[in-house]
Amino acid sequence: SQRWKLTWSDEFNGANGSAPDAAKWAFETGGSGFGNNELESYTSRPVNAQQKGGNLVITARKEDFTGADGIARHYTSARIRTKGLFSQAYGRFEASIKLPLGKGIWPAFWLLGNDIDSAGWPKSGEIDILENIGEPSTIYSTLHGPGYSGAHGISAKFALPPGERVDTGFHRYATEWTPKDIKFFF
Repeated sequence: SQRWKLTWSDEFNGANGSAPDAAKWAFETGGSGFGNNELESYTSRPVNAQQKGGNLVITARKEDFTGADGIARHYTSARIRTKGLFSQAYGRFEASIKLPLGKGIWPAFWLLGNDIDSAGWPKSGEIDILENIGEPSTIYSTLHGPGYSGAHGISAKFALPPGERVDTGFHRYATEWTPKDIKFFF
């Protein structure tokens, strides 16, 4: 079996109500829709993202909000990334996540090529370790790149074991990425 060496982690053990560690995470803010016609404005406010009890809690809210970009939206949430702070090709990437359910939400845990600014998407590549579209016992893992992006990504649908749901407890979601293959784990 492959032996992995820990190169980065975050246990979100900061003070309750505090923002994620700014040395590890940056907020992506705005209401531009991010290529998916998203209806929320992403903020860096504690009501949308905070550490609490050893977890990162991201909260989507139904509220009228106009961000610094001047775009008015009826929902808010948070989007964090390691861009500019941590990047690594290949390895095991995992997180323990408890997902919300609800119409119109699309929680995800994913990797994006660190050359996104120069190469653009989808040339930069994207590995969606976990996506959920409101189905309590179904998750998706998808690869995007040149010629296989958007609705044409290489995707796998996974049904959770009987009795398991994404919203009733924490589950570990992972990918193992090597030069030869990409494997997904639940």
